[in-house]
Amino acid sequence: MSTANVTAFRRTAGPAVDRRRVTQGRVMRSEWIKLWSLRSTVYTLVAAVGTMIGAGMLLCAFMAAQAALPGSPHQALFDPAGAGLRGVSLAQLAVGVLGVLLVTAEYSTGMIRATLSAVPRRLPVLWAKAGVFTVVAAVLMIAASFTAFLGGQAVLGERGTTLAADGVARAVAGAGLYLTVVGLLGVGLGFILRNTAGAVAALFGLLLVLPTLGEVLPADWGRRVVPYLPSNAGQVIMSVRPAPGELAPWTGFAIFCGYAAVTIVVAAVLLKRRDA
Repeated sequence: MSTANVTAFRRTAGPAVDRRRVTQGRVMRSEWIKLWSLRSTVYTLVAAVGTMIGAGMLLCAFMAAQAALPGSPHQALFDPAGAGLRGVSLAQLAVGVLGVLLVTAEYSTGMIRATLSAVPRRLPVLWAKAGVFTVVAAVLMIAASFTAFLGGQAVLGERGTTLAADGVARAVAGAGLYLTVVGLLGVGLGFILRNTAGAVAALFGLLLVLPTLGEVLPADWGRRVVPYLPSNAGQVIMSVRPAPGELAPWTGFAIFCGYAAVTIVVAAVLLKRRDA
């Protein structure tokens, strides 16, 4: 082969090799495409945003009507910011399921084998799924949280509050952050259990069942344990004025993020050790 031919070959071969190289950015782009190729993505996100906004405004209307009754006990306990964010309790179900499906849908169809064959180091797949989900969930859920709050305050009228009030902006933004971390818990559990039903059951057990069980603990144990349960710790960031015995807002949210981080770390270890 002549020198000119060798030089031409190197010029054409170099970029071709580079196009085949697996990078974290390319894996994230692939996961972005896969995320939006699932019909469940659109359905669950619409459900999460719709319930966040709709339930918040509906509960604001109900609580405003109750608080307006003469001598109603709701007048003293009325929390206008909290009323607008009540949809979180329903939205977390949809967001958590989406986090699980982002992983388990590939395991159920066998597509995970193709994914891990294309990315043999495996962990970039986990980081990509978690990263893409975090961006999408954070943007949409924070936007939905502010929309629900503003819509709720419009329904409440003069009984409402504003973002400038002490602790309100943090509570509203915190609702969106809480929902994002709920979904990350779902992503981690999806990798750990590799089964949709099992991961969804485990997620809802952590978020819904554990607090109920905590209520039956002896009072002394309850004061020490209940504030540190996942959803109790995470949801305190949505409280404008945390109740006595609750953790500080950012402390509780940090603990909740710690639960999600532990789940992701366990998922990373198992992903490296298991067969697809």
